[in-house]
Amino acid sequence: MRFQRSVVVAVAVVATVAVLCPAWSHAQVLTERNVSTQLALAMANAAIAACKADGYDVSVVVVDRAGEVKLLMRADTANPHNADLARRKAYTARTFGVPSMEVAKRTNGPTELSGQRFITDIIPLGGGLPILIGTDKIGGLGLSGAPTQEADEKCATAGLAAVAASLR
Repeated sequence: MRFQRSVVVAVAVVATVAVLCPAWSHAQVLTERNVSTQLALAMANAAIAACKADGYDVSVVVVDRAGEVKLLMRADTANPHNADLARRKAYTARTFGVPSMEVAKRTNGPTELSGQRFITDIIPLGGGLPILIGTDKIGGLGLSGAPTQEADEKCATAGLAAVAASLR
C-alpha cells in the first residue's frame, strides 16, 4: 500500500511539473558544429606557411564557437605579444562574424558602434577572420606578427583557404 501511494505521489509531482513548465516537456538537444583540432591545425599550418613564404614569423590562434582557444601556434622567432593579439583578433572575428578589420572600420570614430571597442577581448585590428559554415559561426582564426594588418589578414585568408572544402 505504501509503495502504491509513493508511486501515485511521484506521478502526480511529475504531471504537475510538466503542466506548470511546458517548455521542459518540449526541450531539445542542440546539435552544433564546431572547430576540430585537426581543422584548427590545418588552418594554422597553412597560415604560418603563407607568412613564412613572405618572410614573416607570426603567431596564429584558432578559437572555437564559444570563443575559447582551440589552438595556439607561435613561429620560433615571433614576438611574445603576438600570441595575445592573435587570440583577440580571432575572438573579435568570431564574436561579430566578420573580419576583425571590418570591426575596426565599423567602430572607428564617434559612431553608435564605437562602444563595441570596449568589450573585453575585442581588438579593432586586422588579421582575424570568422570561421563560417554558411552563416553558422563555428570559430575564428587570428594572426599577428606580419608588418601590416593587411599582411596578417592575407596569411589568415590562406589558412581558411586551405580548409575551404571542409567548411561546406
